[in-house]
Amino acid sequence: MLAMYSFQEAGPNSDLAWLLFVVLGFFLLMVIVGWLVSRRNGDQVEASNEAHVQHSEVRPAPADDLVKIEGIGPKVAKVLHEAGITTFEALAQANATEVQKVLSAAGLQMMNPEGWIEQAGLAAKGDWAGFEKLQGELKGGKRK
Repeated sequence: MLAMYSFQEAGPNSDLAWLLFVVLGFFLLMVIVGWLVSRRNGDQVEASNEAHVQHSEVRPAPADDLVKIEGIGPKVAKVLHEAGITTFEALAQANATEVQKVLSAAGLQMMNPEGWIEQAGLAAKGDWAGFEKLQGELKGGKRK
């Protein structure tokens, strides 16, 4: 309104009316650019939040207490965890030769993982009665 009034008015400042329109145009341009930038940043934050939600939905299975298996102590359990074997299911599906290589690399040569794998299979299925029965037949993870 003020711009229109000063544009129509004849007087000593009427020659600078174009400057008022340039300043108003620049102000509107800055408002539009600011809106677009904030909208873009909002999309990035939303995409980041979506990625975080998707990432947090894919959680690895909680680690099982491998020390429950006859023949596995805290030191062996730590070595297995470092090798990526953290659950009864993972140990049940492991190859005895590969587990032996992991143990040997950690300086634990006198171990026999075959009994552990059998016990882990029962524990993974939730067959705790069979698990306990098998443990009664083992000594140090090996058949008596």
